[in-house]
Amino acid sequence: QVQLVESGGGLVQAGGSLRLSCAASGSIFSIYVMGWYRQAPGKERELVAAITSSGVTNYADSVKGRFTISRDNAKNAVYLQMNSLKPEDTAVYYCNAAMSLGATMGAYWGQGTQVTVSS
Repeated sequence: QVQLVESGGGLVQAGGSLRLSCAASGSIFSIYVMGWYRQAPGKERELVAAITSSGVTNYADSVKGRFTISRDNAKNAVYLQMNSLKPEDTAVYYCNAAMSLGATMGAYWGQGTQVTVSS
């Protein structure tokens, strides 16, 4: 059984900051890529940022320069520092991890955390 548990969402005014955290637990052999996705009402889920186990990062154009993804491999955790937030950043943010459980590999999702940015 693998779990991804997110925390850190909330309500913030435009221009403010939030930090999301996600920790993976269970019988994990190795985590390759960890990332954050978001889904706004009526829109498809989209990649926000991702980071490999060696620290290579990838960002959506809409968040470059404002968001920073990082991870702690020892804790199986990934973080998303969100600065200069805009109302269009409002969405449910989901943690995702591509990992090996030994005999199997797969991608796992957290339950999501709401981020609301007021204008």
